Amino acid sequence: MTETKIYVGLNDSVSLTQKHETEKYISILKNVCISYNVCFSFSLAQGGYIFEDGRYTQEETLVISLIDTEPGTVSEIAKDLCAFFNQESVLITEGAIRAYYVNEKI
Repeated sequence: MTETKIYVGLNDSVSLTQKHETEKYISILKNVCISYNVCFSFSLAQGGYIFEDGRYTQEETLVISLIDTEPGTVSEIAKDLCAFFNQESVLITEGAIRAYYVNEKI
């Protein structure tokens, strides 16, 4: 199985500030993932980014985790979030994992 993570900064790429409350970005993220019919989880992280022109920003970052999602779907989700959050780019990482579900009923 493959775990893919998409890292999306919350600072606007032009103003270098976060234009909306974090909850608004989370709502958009959830709607995007639901529209692609994918299971996901996310966390909030602190990070820094260096733009292609050398500018630097520290920002909150949403980290979206997807398990065994088709690469084309991952790419489309990343592109949507990049555009909706007005980012210069978003980072995608992927790695092999061992994953399984456990079910138990009383």
